[in-house]
Amino acid sequence: MAVAANKRPVMTLFSGANCMYSHQVRIVLAEKGVSVDIHLAEKDNLPEALHEINPYGTVPTLIDRELGLYQANIIMEYLDERFPHPPLMPVYPVMRGRSRLMMHRIESDWYSLAEKIISGNDVDNARKELTEALLAVAPIFGEAPYFMSEEFSLVDCFMAPLLWRLPQLGIELSGSGASELKDYMLRLFERESFQASLTDIEREIRS
Repeated sequence: MAVAANKRPVMTLFSGANCMYSHQVRIVLAEKGVSVDIHLAEKDNLPEALHEINPYGTVPTLIDRELGLYQANIIMEYLDERFPHPPLMPVYPVMRGRSRLMMHRIESDWYSLAEKIISGNDVDNARKELTEALLAVAPIFGEAPYFMSEEFSLVDCFMAPLLWRLPQLGIELSGSGASELKDYMLRLFERESFQASLTDIEREIRS
């Protein structure tokens, strides 16, 4: 799972076994081919080493030598700069700004709905709202292979964990936009990096 066997890991990632935010980071690590030691940790049993680095006691948390980072988006952008190939953010500032805005919206609008479903809070409305929102943007996947881009990017790393969990969220895609969205999902899920990023628990979601 994102560990290069022929290299000694210089990084440690504390990751949830079935955490969308941790999954984002694991995809980036796999895409970059980074040698990393991944420790799967649950919220109620986090190692002391994590608390020493991250005062919030959350996953994902990344340790790179003397540096400790938390919050998935911060870790992902750090990794993209630390390991520039392949690049996962656009070259031009305007496009980078748009990508950051899109990632913020995905997290604020869609991840929040997924978390409502998982927590059992207003499940029916959250499920309906998330399904409609995903289908509404589906036409863009007929215009480019990835999220508003010809190249796989950090935005896709945000999308993939959410889309992989649709069966877990009780969401079935049908009607207008479903075909384009399913094709996009297939492109994401067939990537070698995505498959390498999955934990055993996550793999069971679609087994």
